[in-house]
Amino acid sequence: MTNRTTIILSALCAVAVIGLVAPAGAEEFATQKVRIKAEPVATGLASPWSLAFLPDGALLVTEKAGTMRIVRDGKLSEPVSGVPKVWDNGQGGLLDVALAPDFKTSGAIYFTYSEPGDGGAGTAIARAHLERDGGKARLTDVKTLFSTKKKTSRGQHFGSRIVVAPNGTLFVTFGERGDMDRAQDFSDSAGSVLHINADGSIPKDNPFADGAKALPQIWSKGHRNAQGAAWDPLTNSLLVTEHGPRGGDEVNQPEAGKNYGWPVIGFGKHYSGAKIGVGTAADGYEQPLYYWDPSIAPSGLAVYEGKMFPEWKNDLLAGALKYEMLVRLERDDKGKITGEERMLEGKFGRIRDVRVAPDGSVYLLPDSEDASIIRLSRAGP
Repeated sequence: MTNRTTIILSALCAVAVIGLVAPAGAEEFATQKVRIKAEPVATGLASPWSLAFLPDGALLVTEKAGTMRIVRDGKLSEPVSGVPKVWDNGQGGLLDVALAPDFKTSGAIYFTYSEPGDGGAGTAIARAHLERDGGKARLTDVKTLFSTKKKTSRGQHFGSRIVVAPNGTLFVTFGERGDMDRAQDFSDSAGSVLHINADGSIPKDNPFADGAKALPQIWSKGHRNAQGAAWDPLTNSLLVTEHGPRGGDEVNQPEAGKNYGWPVIGFGKHYSGAKIGVGTAADGYEQPLYYWDPSIAPSGLAVYEGKMFPEWKNDLLAGALKYEMLVRLERDDKGKITGEERMLEGKFGRIRDVRVAPDGSVYLLPDSEDASIIRLSRAGP
C-alpha cells in the first residue's frame, strides 16, 4: 500500500467517527456511504432488551427486570400488567418481543424470558394478547409455547431472539446457559435454534419432527449464545449472530438439522486462553458466514430493506456490546458478506438491539440503567 493510499484511508476513517453539528438533541455523523442523524426518541428506560413497532406508531419495549412498556410521543407508559414473573439474574430477565403477523386484528405478541423453576431458570417463549384501554395496557391469555426443562442457577447465555418467518412459524434462539456441552446434546433445547408453529406445535418440516433422534422442536444445534436473529429476504433464510468467548463471534445461516460446532470448533479461545475443541473446522460441523476475532459481542441483528438508506439495501446491521457500536456488514446480490463498517463507536453505549422501522429509519436500543432509544435517519446532503 502506498503512503498516499494510507493517508486517504486514514482520513476517511477519521471522518466516519466525527460528530457533526445538528439540531439540539440530535447529532450527525458521516459514514462510508451516507450521512446519518442520530436523535433520542425516548429516555428513562431501565436496561431495555428489545422493541417492536406497533401499527399506530407507538413502540412496545421490554426491560430486563421484567417490565414491558409502550412508548408514544417520547413518553413511557406505566408497566404493562400481566407479564409473568421472570428470573432477573445475570443475563436473564424479560428479553425479546415480536408481533404476530395478524397483530392488527388479534393483538397477539410473542416474548421470551428467563422462566424461574426448580434449580434456577431457563429460556421460555410465550404468546399473549396485548390489550390497551386508554393509557393502560395488559397482557391476557398468556400461554407458554416452549420452555427449557433443565433449569440452572447460571446467569448467562439465554439466547432468546425471536424471528417470525414469512409463513408465520417461529424461530427462537436458546443459549447453552454457560454449560457448553449442552450445545451438543440433542435431547436438550440449550444451544439450539428452535422452530415451532405459532401455537407451539411442531412444524412437519422440522428435521427431527418425530422426536426419535432429537427434540422435535430443534432446527439446528451447536450454538453458544445467539443474541441476534433476523429473516433474510435476499436468501430466504434465517440469519443469526452469536457470541464467542475470547473471539470467535459468528454470523451463521442455520439450516435444518445442521450442527454449528460449539464447543467442538470455533475461531476464538476459551477465557482461560485454551484452544476450543479440535480447532476451527471438523467433519460434520458447519462454518460461519463471517466471524469476528477479537470479539465485538454482537446483540441485535437486522437485514436492511428500508427505503431511507438505499445505499445499505440487503446489508446486515448488527449491534455490538463491546466497543459500543453499530456494525454494517456489506453483502453482494447473492448474500455473501464482502465488507464491514463500524459506526458510532462509543457514542451511545452498548447496543443491545437493532430494528428497522416501517419508514426505513433504524432504531438502536442501548443497554444501560438509564437508556434512551436512538433513531437513525438520513441527514442532509
